[in-house]
Amino acid sequence: MFKLLRNQKVRNALLQALYVGALGALVIAGVLIARQNLAAQGITSGFDFLFKSTGWDLGFSLLPASANDPYWWYFLIGIVNTLFLGSFGLALATLVGMIVGLAQTSANDLAKLLGRTYVDVFRNIPLILQVFFWYALITHLPTPRNAHEGWGMLLTSRGLYLPVPNVGGLAMLAASLAVVAAIVLPIWLGRTSLLSRPLGQRTTVQLAAAAAALACAVLFLFAGRLPDTPLLDLPSLQGLNLRGGLRIPPEFSALVVAIAIYGGSYIGEIVRGGFKAVGKGQVEAASSLGLTPWQVFTLVRLPLALRAMLPILANQYVWLMKATTMGIAVGFTDFFMITALTINHSGQTLEAIGILMAGFLIINLSLAALFNRINKAIALKGNQLRG
Repeated sequence: MFKLLRNQKVRNALLQALYVGALGALVIAGVLIARQNLAAQGITSGFDFLFKSTGWDLGFSLLPASANDPYWWYFLIGIVNTLFLGSFGLALATLVGMIVGLAQTSANDLAKLLGRTYVDVFRNIPLILQVFFWYALITHLPTPRNAHEGWGMLLTSRGLYLPVPNVGGLAMLAASLAVVAAIVLPIWLGRTSLLSRPLGQRTTVQLAAAAAALACAVLFLFAGRLPDTPLLDLPSLQGLNLRGGLRIPPEFSALVVAIAIYGGSYIGEIVRGGFKAVGKGQVEAASSLGLTPWQVFTLVRLPLALRAMLPILANQYVWLMKATTMGIAVGFTDFFMITALTINHSGQTLEAIGILMAGFLIINLSLAALFNRINKAIALKGNQLRG
């Protein structure tokens, strides 16, 4: 026995086993004490409550919901709402960030000043204050009787009402996928090596692919049109309220705008840093080959800048996805709001918080894994810009 203890590897293994055992015993003791205290207060633990009826309604839901639905269905609705909000927020924040970042790297002094001012102002105002500001602004818009109208849309304090096609669910899904293809196909055709045409001479093919995808989307909409209804369901004033169309609630609009503006200020700095990381020699070499400024930007500067900014951009996306929890401040029924309501109605605090933590871990780890996969796919071997 003493000979074994003289072995450094054996001693290290025993110390690690003692450490892990003590940590496990501490966790088990904490769980047992918590269960004992909960039982003393008449609070039952476990996840059986997930299959009980909630008894309360939701203000916003992309999935069908009623007060008779179980808690697990409401948690699923919360996750879907969070992903929906995060998708719009990240997309608009990326668009704003690209514009701000390009403005800061342009040769125009006014554009640089505007980009720098935007970053300095919106990056230093807390996100929660921006959410409150935009929510207050939207809810103080005119009433439905005095709604701002334009292009079939109505803007009121109750939300933004948009025309929506009177088509079936499958047809709408197919049309949406066709619109996505109209965006993705030109990008893929501009970079694939399967075409024999040179990279800078594929504009006609890209435009034709986008037009074909959009034509398919229109065909799907006409084919899936509901019988005896107009193609578009336009919102209109009926009594004291607006009927028809698609209503975007003010809570969702305020959150999307706040996340886009706040996140865009950070992404703008990431974009600026990515373009600054591209060496001047590479840009000059591309120009010396006779490439136009647009070709230099799309074929040299942008790909190299993306490789430099992608790791930091992935971290920012994860942070912005967690920022969707600000929805509880304005009453948006996201994942965090569902958890808070579940705690108030069921009393299952530990279980509900555990579900919330697990849900955000899965969402953010999946997002990080996706960006890590993209980063590895576009990395340049042996280049200083690799991720």
